Amino acid sequence: VQLQASGGGLVQAGGSLRLSCAASGRTFSMYATGWFRQAPGKEREFVAAISRSGSSTWYADSVKGRFTISRDNAKNTVYLQTNSLKPEDAAVYYCAARYGGLGSRYEYEYDFWGQGTLVTVSS
Repeated sequence: VQLQASGGGLVQAGGSLRLSCAASGRTFSMYATGWFRQAPGKEREFVAAISRSGSSTWYADSVKGRFTISRDNAKNTVYLQTNSLKPEDAAVYYCAARYGGLGSRYEYEYDFWGQGTLVTVSS
């Protein structure tokens, strides 16, 4: 699976962005998908995940209630709607895919990674 993340940009605090992760190469509906992020000088951290069917989702506590993950398997795309953005949300956001039904909070459980898209939040 090849993954292409997009949708990042510069936004003011309180604003919103919709990130997209477009997949190609294999049957995307067979893969659960996650979003991770890495801020400068910090470890990469889990943000959200969605099952291959889209029926189950998982979120980091820091984004719960503000971010929403969804997917459209007909378009081979997973989305991350980010609302009420805070300066601490600024990071490079990566999407990742793992074969199987369930999402995961753990990087090592993902098989494929996209290149990342930069989100900058001004205060």
